[in-house]
Formats: sequence, C-alpha cells, structure tokens
Amino acid sequence: MHFLSPILESYIANNSENEPEILQELTRETHLKVIQPRMLTGHFQGRVLSMLSKIIHPKNILEIGTYTGYSAICLAEGLQNNGFLHTIDVNEELSSIQQKYFKKSGYNNNIITHIGDALYIIPTLDIKFDLVFIDAEKRSYPAYFEAVLQKTKPGSIILSDNVLWSGKVVEPLHPKDIATKVLLDYNKMLKEDTRVETVLLPIRDGLTLSRVL
Repeated sequence: MHFLSPILESYIANNSENEPEILQELTRETHLKVIQPRMLTGHFQGRVLSMLSKIIHPKNILEIGTYTGYSAICLAEGLQNNGFLHTIDVNEELSSIQQKYFKKSGYNNNIITHIGDALYIIPTLDIKFDLVFIDAEKRSYPAYFEAVLQKTKPGSIILSDNVLWSGKVVEPLHPKDIATKVLLDYNKMLKEDTRVETVLLPIRDGLTLSRVL
C-alpha cells in the first residue's frame, strides 16, 4: 500500500535534505547484490533518522536490524564525537557491504557490529542507550522492546519501524498472518504502556517514536 502518491513522495524527498552520495551508492549496490532491497530505509526516512539523531545528539545508540547499513550511517550522523552505535543483525553474509560503507562514511570507528540474536546480545551490553532503533523481525518486536527498555533511561528515545506494515494494520486480519497480529498488539501496547509516551508517525511504512519516562 502506498500511503502517498509517487508524485507526493517525490515532492517530499525533493524538498527535504539531499541524500548523501555515499548512501545513494549504498542504495545502488544493495539493489544490485542483495535480496529484498525494499528493506532499505531510503532517502526520506533516512534523513528523518539523521535529523532525530542530531536533535538528540546521543552518546550511545542501539540498532536492531543492520541490513546493509543504511540506517546505521544515518543514525551515526548525530552521534557525539566520542559516541558509539551498536548494531545487531542475524545475517553475517551482509557484513562485507556494511563494513565497506561504514569505512566510506567515516563512522567506522564509532559503529560496533554484532552478529546474532538480539535477544541474547542486548542483555550482555552494559550500556544505557540514548536512542534505540528497532527494525528487525516483526514477531519479536514486543520482546525487543522489553529488552531495550532495560537498557534505557528517562528521556531515551525508542524508534520502531514498519508499524503500519504496508497498511495491513487497518485491513481485515487473516488468521494466519502472525506478523500483522503482533504489530497490532505492539502498537496498542505502546499506546497504553505507562513507562513511555508514544506517537505513531505516518513516515514511509510507519515510524513510532516512544520517549522513556
């Protein structure tokens, strides 16, 4: 489902901050070499992530779901000079592309990659994160949220991607569609959770911003 017409999407992108050349290059290589390139964050949402990170100016960022590294680079743009971004992905095969572009971006020394199950890795990180970006297996979103909440502090921001799920959240639910059911429950949970305040933004496929209280 397209929430905006292609013309409007193009207009929005053209009237937002330009996409850095390195990210244009990463986009091209991802489309050429990697399956499901639509998983890329993309120009407009990437600039949103960059802007949010620059506003927050975090010392520590946690990302769940690295893919080819596009969103990690966007988020790293707002890091403090001595800050670090920890990014987790289960797919080791994407590591070469990630490292190639992390080096090109100049943030290589600030980005720490972890390969494996985030639910096992997160508890081992002895860090309080100022900013968290959740963009991985949708059925694990509630578990990810609980895990990262233990690694945040009042004022920390948790971003959850793809929460509109191509519009499926407002369509009749198919009994076998587990991912959509989980996202429906997750969105409701965030709205009602008294530990955070939440707003769901209609950016791309839906981006929820939750502030830890």
